[in-house]
Amino acid sequence: MRHPARPRNRRRAISKTISRIVLYVVLIAFAGFFIMPLIVMLFASLKDMAEIRSTSILSVPLRPTIQPWVDAWAHACVGIDCVGLQGFYFNTVLMVVPAVMLSTLFGALNGYALTKFNFKGSRVVYGVILFGSFTPYQAVLIPLAKTLGVLGLSGNIGGLILAHTVYGLPFTTMFFRNYFMTVPQDLVKAARVDGAGFWTTFWHIILPLSVPMIVVTVIWQFTGIWNDFLFGVSFTSGQNTPIMVALNNMVSASAGERPYDVHMAAALLAALPTLVIYVFAGKYFVRGLMAGAVKG
Repeated sequence: MRHPARPRNRRRAISKTISRIVLYVVLIAFAGFFIMPLIVMLFASLKDMAEIRSTSILSVPLRPTIQPWVDAWAHACVGIDCVGLQGFYFNTVLMVVPAVMLSTLFGALNGYALTKFNFKGSRVVYGVILFGSFTPYQAVLIPLAKTLGVLGLSGNIGGLILAHTVYGLPFTTMFFRNYFMTVPQDLVKAARVDGAGFWTTFWHIILPLSVPMIVVTVIWQFTGIWNDFLFGVSFTSGQNTPIMVALNNMVSASAGERPYDVHMAAALLAALPTLVIYVFAGKYFVRGLMAGAVKG
């Protein structure tokens, strides 16, 4: 006699398989929907304007060419001027690297001091710092412009480094503070017993344990600063502008028929570093966030 539980188990297995298939279909559909603009941009960047005019910007390239990428990088003609993104790439790297390093370091110091060295008013200090993460860019433009002018940093990369470092501190402090809450206090006490001071404990004990959160902070700050437009267009001009401002200027200055092939290639070039980081380091970003999500 057949066991009565077997048909029920078979139905459950079939139902589970169908649910999984439906889930994968929905996920693939959403992924395709979100990735479609990127595919369209890639196809358009591999055509010349003659092919775009004769076919469609959405079609697969019939005669692929990298000339639009070369033009966007080195000498894209915009109106009567010929410019490229090459120099502006260097501007952005020159801005991003020190801003990310400084905001990460100071955020780690703030988080360390606020969690491992309790002092009167620490919660108030953290609350004030955290308030900065809810402050929109537009609210600080005028006072920041005045400050940069007084410091002589207006209109150059140094001003952007300072702006992004200060504006990123609330976020980096929050990340490290939440992460350091999960680090046992006994480690700091043991270091004090062994004669280690504030800096020795930070450099040799706390910071080596913070690699997951350092990765999170670096990715967060890098993508945010690289993609920034408002600070760049407000506080720089001419050859000192970062990549996103240069991309906007390239597209806005095009006269007559727009070279969509060059514009699409330029947009992909501008987005390439952040795309690469999310593709290859996205899993570490998620792991780092989860590592600091135990206590808040």
